[in-house]
Amino acid sequence: MLSVLRVHLPSDIPIAGCELLPYVLLRRPDTSITTDDVPASSPVDGYHLRCRWYRIQSDKRVAVCSVHPSEAATLQCLGCVKGKLAVAKSYHCSTKCFADAWRHHRVMHTRAACYPQENGAVEDEPHLGHFNLGSAGKLEGGSSGSNVLSNGSVLSNSAQTLVSLDQVGNGDTWYEVGQGKTYTPTADDVGHVLKLECVAVDSVTGIGISAASTVLTSQVIPAPSPTPRRLILVNSIDGPAALEMEGRTAAPGTFTVLSYNVLADLYATSDMYSYCPPWALSWAYRRQNLLREIVNYRADILCLQEVQSDHFEEFFSPELEKHGYAAVYKKKTAEVYTGTVYAIDGCATFYRRDRFSLVKKYEVEFNKAAQSLSEALVPSATKKAALSRLLKDNVALIVVLEARESGSTIDGQSASGKRGQLLCVANTHIHANPELKDVKLWQVHTLLKGLEKIAASADIPMLVAGDFNSVPMSAPHSLLATGRVDAAHPDLATDPLGILRPPSKLCHSLPLTSAYSALGRMNGVGPMLDRQRLHMDPSSDEPFFTNCTRDFLGTLDYIFYTDNSLEVESLLELLDEERLRKDTALPSPEWSSDHIALLAEFRWLRVNPENRSGRDSFPSLQREGGRLRT
Repeated sequence: MLSVLRVHLPSDIPIAGCELLPYVLLRRPDTSITTDDVPASSPVDGYHLRCRWYRIQSDKRVAVCSVHPSEAATLQCLGCVKGKLAVAKSYHCSTKCFADAWRHHRVMHTRAACYPQENGAVEDEPHLGHFNLGSAGKLEGGSSGSNVLSNGSVLSNSAQTLVSLDQVGNGDTWYEVGQGKTYTPTADDVGHVLKLECVAVDSVTGIGISAASTVLTSQVIPAPSPTPRRLILVNSIDGPAALEMEGRTAAPGTFTVLSYNVLADLYATSDMYSYCPPWALSWAYRRQNLLREIVNYRADILCLQEVQSDHFEEFFSPELEKHGYAAVYKKKTAEVYTGTVYAIDGCATFYRRDRFSLVKKYEVEFNKAAQSLSEALVPSATKKAALSRLLKDNVALIVVLEARESGSTIDGQSASGKRGQLLCVANTHIHANPELKDVKLWQVHTLLKGLEKIAASADIPMLVAGDFNSVPMSAPHSLLATGRVDAAHPDLATDPLGILRPPSKLCHSLPLTSAYSALGRMNGVGPMLDRQRLHMDPSSDEPFFTNCTRDFLGTLDYIFYTDNSLEVESLLELLDEERLRKDTALPSPEWSSDHIALLAEFRWLRVNPENRSGRDSFPSLQREGGRLRT
């Protein structure tokens, strides 16, 4: 007979909107052990597995901590209530939790005061106390049974407690919410305990042949959603302004590009990110949070890094296709062993089918360029050392896109017979090891030389985006931003193979400018602009950080553009470090990568009629002497 040996959930904290996939161990009638499902549609020797999901029946509504959603809320920020901010963001589980997040609350309160039109009406949700704030920010009155704090908050003794496992007894009523091995909790499940019941069933009679195996979860928690980020208009005769992403339509002659390292699941380990709750680090949760964030940006082009190959095929590609995107993907050239399986990540470039069509793509494998370079080195011992140092499996993905004009058909041809403006987009992830400065610079130089070949054959606008694993003013950044590397640059001291000599060869002719440097060049005054300037390093005109972990804070990600053919219209606002540090660092329950997303809106400066029909004029990139050539 079929029997259930074990039922286990990867996490006992279910999140609304995130699929629960249990581990069910079965013994088949032939005594073999399996984790494969045995549904009613495919019984084995007349038996199948029946799984049902239940939640405990209760009319109680609960409040959960905004920082630790698995904890009951006992504290509420008065300033958030007074400022008509989202009630869910005002709850905390303890005075320490609230104190740690107080700086973040002050930022939200200031923003609410500066932009009252952004705040909605107070949500129809019970608060943990009723109170007023005095002019000094101290509480003047509070609800009975509450402990008053002087920083404008109230600790309620009457807060409802979340259902805990030891409260679930035999007398409770369970309500069936799903059938099948998997279940996705809904908003109605928030605050309630779930139960999974698995039993082997006689397929003829429908009767269980043994006692059911059950597992209980903690209470379902709401999925913490990232705080909406606005666009900062940087190129306007009226001066800088903040624009909401939601409901915004693209202006004629503009397009938007997003660059985002989404943190591949194979690197998202508890050893590396021990400060992130395990449930928030799980791929089941992170994938939904990342998708929600990416889709809300509504970018025309997405340059994503660290996209795991199986997740591209099974999740990113089909899910983003539902939102109108087509995709091109290039995986790295070697797999990584995760402890259980081998996995590999890569770069994925998505584009809106209604805005662009694909003309050509190039896949850049730096390993192949390294092999070509090593062939030019003698003696053989040097070749071996070169390969050992340069073979790092990083890649770049270059696509040439054609902008669709109004009324264009699926192949980009408009009713008038004209072709749309062409655009070249490079998406890359450069090697991470900070000790291998020569490898980073060599990879960036190799990529730029390939892009020069494309530019020589077709004078079209270019974008170079990605995770360059290089801080501002490093040699790779200098090469990108200025077109050259000073011979006295300290990074050039790391060159055991001599591949960076002479320094005069480290140059390129592309007129590249970093998109976010436009923030540093903005004129004007105001709280919004002042706040963004605080996030910029005036010495480099780059953000202070795009990567924020417990042990590192710095900028590694960039969007470069050719400034003779494109100009920046707006940029996605940068995040406050204090806001992120409330969860120690990234990733966190709110933000599901250790990087932040960068987004820029560009305007075409000119259109090259001769390139409208130049689909066949692009070179075929090959490798010679460590460089890409035609």
